[in-house]
Amino acid sequence: MFDLSFGELAMIAVVALLVLGPERLPGAARTVGALLRRLRNSWQGVRSEIERELAAEDIKRSIRDTTRGVDLREEIRSTAEQVRSAASGEPGKAPSDEHH
Repeated sequence: MFDLSFGELAMIAVVALLVLGPERLPGAARTVGALLRRLRNSWQGVRSEIERELAAEDIKRSIRDTTRGVDLREEIRSTAEQVRSAASGEPGKAPSDEHH
């Protein structure tokens, strides 16, 4: 998360010890640790929610593309049948016209 070297962490610890004193430093360190843990957990929650939304969107897109492909295949099949019917000399007539 943060790119801190050991020397920088030691400097922060010394400054915190001087500012807070030895009595309040352990409590402050626990509080900072808890806040960082909450922040990390919240970030992970937001990240996983975004990943779920993206996955759901991918699934919706896949279903939509599949449905579109099925509709297109049905149109091609129908058009092919019409072409075959026209090529064989049997135009598409209504069933009532064939008997008269």
